Amino acid sequence: MTAKQSPRVLRLGTRASALALWQANFIRDALLARWNRAGEGPRIEVELVEIVTEGDKILDRPLNQVGGKGLFVNGIEDQLLAEQVDLAVHSMKDLPGHVPEGLAIVCTPERADARDALVGPAGAADLRLASLPAGTRLGTSSLRRAALAKRLNPGLEIVSIRGNVPTRIGKIAERSVDVVLLAAAGLERLGLAEQIAEYLDPEQFCPAACQGILAIETRSDDAELIELLAPLEHGPTAIVAAAERGFLRRLEGGCQVPMACYATLAGDQRVHVRGLVVDPEGEPLFDARTSGPPSAAAELGRELAETLLGLGASGIIERFATRAAR
Repeated sequence: MTAKQSPRVLRLGTRASALALWQANFIRDALLARWNRAGEGPRIEVELVEIVTEGDKILDRPLNQVGGKGLFVNGIEDQLLAEQVDLAVHSMKDLPGHVPEGLAIVCTPERADARDALVGPAGAADLRLASLPAGTRLGTSSLRRAALAKRLNPGLEIVSIRGNVPTRIGKIAERSVDVVLLAAAGLERLGLAEQIAEYLDPEQFCPAACQGILAIETRSDDAELIELLAPLEHGPTAIVAAAERGFLRRLEGGCQVPMACYATLAGDQRVHVRGLVVDPEGEPLFDARTSGPPSAAAELGRELAETLLGLGASGIIERFATRAAR
């Protein structure tokens, strides 16, 4: 494709939630800014195509009871494979460990804040998860967040909630819950950072694998589009994502198992990876760490998962797998 040709129209598949649309528009704007400058290569147009997934339709049950994180991406991937859309932008933490044949994650922009965040009533900026009074109703859709919260504060009452970010925050004003736990990245992207009462330290509250990372998915044979997306890639983010997804692929836990993984690329140019699997009540917890060269990131994640299985985490995973199969 040359600069003299007509612009290529890219159809970008996205869910219709406020956060998903923010992410889709962010990638659209980045692509247009990169390629539609005069005299700098091919010109493109980007059209957003809103897709309703099964996860958007089923709101009355926890995700771990209805199939886990694939519910938010399967419908979009079907549209990619059918060539109804050309690319999709996902929260990488929503992606299962394995991508369908014919598709590929081809680009990982720079990671946003990976931490979890506590949100309370308007004006309650001094709340701390560990010191909330016994009986405080904490809303979350995540088994991981519920389990780690119970470890920090056993007196909490966990309330399962679903819906997009504004809907979950709205549960506080409705008095359905007293506080909620959400991803800091989503709150910041939606301009809601001022509502955060506490950012949770990853050492105490290990994030979900790939939290804060966007994944751009395309058909694996679309070489032209993959080349167009290449300038949006952030190398350090790709490395830590590889480690965390290596961990996820080995455990295949998704939303159905309380597990976490967080990788960092340190100044020593080594990848440091922590992973854990925890019972929903907070005990037992299996926790391990490893480190190695960036070139071995995916293998480090896989080996870390193997370590946890050897320590006894397989018991928790098998119990949840049996429950999901019923």
